[in-house]
Amino acid sequence: MISTLIDFVLHIDTHLIQIVNNFGDTTYLILFAIIFIETGAVILPFLPGDSLLFAASALAANPQYHLNIWIFIFTFLAACLFGDSLNFYIGHKIGKGLSNHSLFGKLIDKDSLAKAELFFEKHGAPAIILARYMPIIRTFAPFAAAGSGFPYRKFIRNSILGCVSWVAICCAAGYFFGNLPFVQEHFSIIIIAIIVVTLIPAVVSYLKSKFASK
Repeated sequence: MISTLIDFVLHIDTHLIQIVNNFGDTTYLILFAIIFIETGAVILPFLPGDSLLFAASALAANPQYHLNIWIFIFTFLAACLFGDSLNFYIGHKIGKGLSNHSLFGKLIDKDSLAKAELFFEKHGAPAIILARYMPIIRTFAPFAAAGSGFPYRKFIRNSILGCVSWVAICCAAGYFFGNLPFVQEHFSIIIIAIIVVTLIPAVVSYLKSKFASK
């Protein structure tokens, strides 16, 4: 399972081409589902996000695959907005009960949830926007925000800002740079670089909290 996921992320361009060839226009729905689940399902924070948007937009820039970048943009935007709202709803209705549940609690990464809570407590409302750029943390941020009593109206306003900017940046980067010869030849390395760069803020925040507690 883990090895399959790692292979999918590192060679996401190849796998997306297979999906496009096998499913055609249904690809939009499949990618919507992946981003929606990655954002909305508290127990699945490890699905690809940034790299998926980048790779899909790169394919859209290639006329060979007959994909529309604007459909991708609106698809991804709807997926992360609906996913954030679902995640917030789960956190609001169930809150800590889900993470302490005998079954679902085992599926939730409590360390990542704790990091999201600390990140949210430190940065407040802007954390909703910042978390959108941080893998794993973005999955737990809406849940943590709802659990802390954050009002939905204020949450969704920041969620819209975060989702719009995230989709715009990732899709623009993939569309304009994803088909450059250098990027194509080193696609896996580029994907790893994207993952590492997006994880830096979470690591820095975690280390600061560790040193502060000491």
